[in-house]
Amino acid sequence: MSANPSELSRLIEVIAKCLVDFPDQVSVNEVVGENTTVLELKVAKQDLGKIIGKQGRTAQAIRTVLNGASTKLRKRTVLEIVE
Repeated sequence: MSANPSELSRLIEVIAKCLVDFPDQVSVNEVVGENTTVLELKVAKQDLGKIIGKQGRTAQAIRTVLNGASTKLRKRTVLEIVE
C-alpha cells in the first residue's frame, strides 16, 4: 500500500524537475491522511512561476496528470504548491 503514493510523489518530482531551472531544489513531501494524500511540492523561489504557469495553467495540468494517475491507483491525492 505504501508503494503507490510514493510512485505518485515520484511522478510529480520528475515532472517538476523537467520544468524548473533548479531541479536540485525540487522536493515533494507526502502527507498521508485517512482518505486523502497531500503532496506538497517545493521548488526554488525563482522557479515558482514556471510551476504555476500563466493563469495557473501549468499547475492545473500537473494536477490533471496526478488526478489521472491517482484514479488509476484508486487513491485520492491533492497537490499543494508550497512557497
